Amino acid sequence: MPSSTTDTPPPVVPLVTLDLPVTGMTCASCAARIEKKLNRMDGVTASVNYATESAHVSFPAGLDPHDLVATIERTGYGATLPPPPAPPQPELTGGSSSAPGTDAADTRLEALRQRLLVSAALALPVLVLSMVPALAFDGWQWIALTLASPVAVWGAWPFHRAAVVNARHGATTMDTLVSLGVTAAYLWSLYALLFTASGDVGTGMRMDMAAMRAMGGADLYLEVAAVVTVFLLAGRYAEARAKRRSGAAMRALLELGAKDVARLHVADDGTRTEERVPVDRLVAGDLFVVRPGEKVATDAVVVEGTSALDESLLTGEPVPVDVGPGDTVTGATVNTSGRLVLRATRVGADTRLAQIGRLVTAAQSGKAPVQRLADRVSAVFVPVVLVIAGGTLVAWLVVTGDVTAAFTAAVAVLVIACPCALGLATPTALLVGTGRGAQLGIVIKGPEVLEQTRRADTVVLDKTGTVTQGRMRLVDVTASDDARTAGFDADDALRLAGAVESGSEHPVAAAVTDAARERLAELGGTLPDVESFASTAGQGVTGRVRTAHGAVLDVTVGSRALLTGRGLAVPADLTAALDAAEAAGRTAVLVGWDGAARGMLAVADTLKPTSREAVAALRALGLRPVLLTGDNPRAAAAVAAEVGIAPEDVVAGVAPEGKVDVVRRLQAEGRVVAMVGDGVNDAAALAQADLGLTMGSGTDVAIEAGDLTLVRSDLRSAADAIALSRRTLATIKGNLFWAFAYNVAALPLAALGLLNPLVAGGAMAFSSVFVVTNSLRLKRFTPHR
Repeated sequence: MPSSTTDTPPPVVPLVTLDLPVTGMTCASCAARIEKKLNRMDGVTASVNYATESAHVSFPAGLDPHDLVATIERTGYGATLPPPPAPPQPELTGGSSSAPGTDAADTRLEALRQRLLVSAALALPVLVLSMVPALAFDGWQWIALTLASPVAVWGAWPFHRAAVVNARHGATTMDTLVSLGVTAAYLWSLYALLFTASGDVGTGMRMDMAAMRAMGGADLYLEVAAVVTVFLLAGRYAEARAKRRSGAAMRALLELGAKDVARLHVADDGTRTEERVPVDRLVAGDLFVVRPGEKVATDAVVVEGTSALDESLLTGEPVPVDVGPGDTVTGATVNTSGRLVLRATRVGADTRLAQIGRLVTAAQSGKAPVQRLADRVSAVFVPVVLVIAGGTLVAWLVVTGDVTAAFTAAVAVLVIACPCALGLATPTALLVGTGRGAQLGIVIKGPEVLEQTRRADTVVLDKTGTVTQGRMRLVDVTASDDARTAGFDADDALRLAGAVESGSEHPVAAAVTDAARERLAELGGTLPDVESFASTAGQGVTGRVRTAHGAVLDVTVGSRALLTGRGLAVPADLTAALDAAEAAGRTAVLVGWDGAARGMLAVADTLKPTSREAVAALRALGLRPVLLTGDNPRAAAAVAAEVGIAPEDVVAGVAPEGKVDVVRRLQAEGRVVAMVGDGVNDAAALAQADLGLTMGSGTDVAIEAGDLTLVRSDLRSAADAIALSRRTLATIKGNLFWAFAYNVAALPLAALGLLNPLVAGGAMAFSSVFVVTNSLRLKRFTPHR
């Protein structure tokens, strides 16, 4: 008998996302340990980034965030919950514009710099005394010990402390290798000075170690302990500085916003007063004033005034954009000329700048697929190196019986093997690449996107709003021979048609009306009024208009069928012009009066001026462009011909839901598809594509569905985004190659005794600096124009 109860799915637990600043990490192994501990918590998904010193964590809403902090602290590191948003202040207090955590990072950097300088000043005499026999004097070795001790203990303290903390938790990191190497060199030297002839003051003038060993002494490694510490501190300092530089673009982006705003109050009697307030006191719907030279405080719509806005800091586009009443503007842009009165539409975390900042930060906090391999290698690398170092020591003792040579080789293995460069290879390149993208108006949503840009071989371009302007414009006006004979020219036809079309809201009517107003403004006139306006759905409009000469005409504007149906004859010359316009993919209407059609007006969604160049750039990147549109085949073919897309790569007459099917069909053919779109009807196709690129002028739904957001509505930025993403991925792979090659090549040399510990320390520090410096080259990426 079947059970009367039915299985119910478990309730869906909402997830909370949080970015936790993490302190105490010194290498990729540290990040891997923290990530492993967090991911062991029920329902928690974490990604810990060594370069950004942060943990991106998703966890169930019922979990106390303090438990995340406690887990990180139990692992041996520090973490803090981000502070809650500061409440609005009654007055502007000035304050710092620095990004969160900037002061603390600068303090740590300065402390590291001081430690480096003091250690270098003490280590230099030790190196000179140990390496230049002519400068020796009685008791030099004890002076060297006195100078080297603070370096080996205090200078190397960050490495010792991290090694001890990790050892308490049963873990090893690169600091374990450094600490063991420095400690071994220092303790061996101390043993030699205290218990062998190496400490005899009278041997001061006999500096060669062969003679000293003949007297029963042993090699001293004080210079190794001191100088290796300095090299590693120098590498860590250079690395920290470079990491700060690599995040500079993102910090600059987040600091673009205005700090205060002139809020406008309009009383019931129309009286206006301005009040200067902090920008966080602005709410949606408030009016505010922006004068020339000031930043726009938040996303808004223009209520009064005209001006040109400099959007270069946000979009990378140097040409100011003209705005007037009804136009939308973005916060952080700069007003270059006229006074504007704006109405706030989105404030705080909802603004476009804040959304871009969140997307870029999330991308920098994530990990590219190639980084996963580096993390797995780093997690097992240190224990393997410890085994190799121990094996090297034993092998040398067994084969040669030379304790000094065995010790030297083992220390060199410990010092050379630090996997710091391996851990920095991906995050630093990602940090710089996404920051540079933000400067150019390119927002990379996640690190996994980089792989897709490399694999993509086909790019599907939505026509309207992407390749074209997305709005109808008048492109041609033709007056018939009969009209010209009667004294009417193209301007007269446009004037009459515009007057009648002003009563319609159809896109074609709006294009004709706008063009008529612009032309009449040039001629010093205005659009005449229309009387007896009537509209025939799907065919056109009629109305009574007074001509410039005072005559009143019954004017019909619309399709050929409408005019012929009302008894207006269409002459042969207008028929030919109408057919030619429609063959070119344009929408054409006729305007007629006094029993005949007198003019033809063609409107079209005009091409963006940079679209042809953009298609060529996409082809140069190895992509096959495909034009996708819901428009008619003739209009699509005309646009494709203008931008250089082959006829066989045009898909027209596609309904919104059919765009997904087109993407799927291309994928079924084995193609890796990138899709560029901007509207709600593109969202599903953008999500289906292997790589979705959303024009920033598009809808929020489309932006959410895409992988790359292009802040400028310029198709060339799609090519720039793919080129930058591929360059970033190539930099990551180059970094990983050199990091792997460095360790693979250096470890055998060290184990064979062919690498002095001093050289090993310098080479290890250089490898980290090289990786970060190589990543910083991405800051010089410039779009190809």
